[in-house]
This record gives sequence, C-alpha cells and structure tokens, in this order.
Amino acid sequence: MLICSSNLTEVFAFSFYYFTMQEDKGSELSLLQGQIDELKKKISRLENSRKDQLSIAIVSGDMDRILAAMIISLAAAAMDTQVKLFFSFWALSALRDRKKKAKGKNFISKMFGIMLPKGNNNLKLSKMNMAGMGPVMMKYLMKKQNVLSLEQMFKEAGKLGIEITICEMSMNLMGFRREEMIAYPHLRYAGAGTFVAEANESSIQFFI
Repeated sequence: MLICSSNLTEVFAFSFYYFTMQEDKGSELSLLQGQIDELKKKISRLENSRKDQLSIAIVSGDMDRILAAMIISLAAAAMDTQVKLFFSFWALSALRDRKKKAKGKNFISKMFGIMLPKGNNNLKLSKMNMAGMGPVMMKYLMKKQNVLSLEQMFKEAGKLGIEITICEMSMNLMGFRREEMIAYPHLRYAGAGTFVAEANESSIQFFI
C-alpha cells in the first residue's frame, strides 16, 4: 500500500506533537514533585524548631477565663511542658496585690485603679456574676470539691516554674505600677513582640 507524502508528513507531525506533549507533562510533574519535596522539608524544619512549650496570651480579666488559663497551665507544667503566660489589659487586675499601693499616680490612673478589681480574689465572672454572688458561689463550690483557689494556683505555678510576662504597654496605659504587682518568682515585664517570638517557638498557643 502506498502512503502519499502529505499523509506521511501529517504522521510525523502528530508523532512529534505527541512526544513533545509527553515530555512537557513529564517536566511539569518533575517540577511539581520538586515543589512538594521542598514544602515537606520546610514543614519538617518548622516542626523540629518548635519546642515542647505552651504560650498563652491572657487578655480577659474574668475569673472563669483566668481559672481556665491557670488550670491548663498547671496541667501542662505537671507534664514537663514549659509554660509562658502573657498578661495584658484587663487580665492585669489578677496580678495586682491588694495589700500594695503605688504613689504618684495621676487622676486617670487612680480612677482605673478604683474601677478595676484588685487581685485575683476580686475578679468577676464573665456570665452569671449576679452582683458578686456568682464568684462567691464559684469559690464555695471550688473549696467543697477541693479545687485550688486562684491564689493557690498562682503559688503552685511559681513552684512549677511557669513564667508570667506583664505587657508593659498595657500596664502603662492603665496606670499600673510595678510596685503594686504580686510577688511572683518568675515575673517579668516586656512587650508584645516578646510574646510573639516565644509563641512562634511554642508547639501550643492559646489566646484567652
């Protein structure tokens, strides 16, 4: 059977096109596989750079939320996980020592001090506060069921080496002073950048 030259040309053209497409697909697959391998390496490096560390940013000044943060922190520390707590804004009320006073405050700072709770024993509940009756009932139930009080939790946290960082910017904005904060063995003052850097190294992060 005879094949004309025009048909032969078409066959060659089709064959060339087919094999070129196959080569292109092979190149694309190789490129894609390379990108996947590189991504796996980055994920592996990120996972290996994370420490067995828990970082919690605490902004809320509600008794139940700070209770939750402390319970989680104590549980993690008991399992040999390093814990770092960053207290900011309303949460600073829990770190005020009710027996201490700071001198030289301006009018606005004094008003903040009067309006906000002083110490972890005077915090309100986020729900069912009932003009102060809610926290009283909560403390009664905690004592009845042998649950540590917030004050005892902070003492236990100190024994377990839990670090507490006070946000300096929040403290200055609200007119609080270092001399009115609780005596805690692992207390320091820093900015949000410090928390972000440490949280980036942590395997677990929470915001409360």
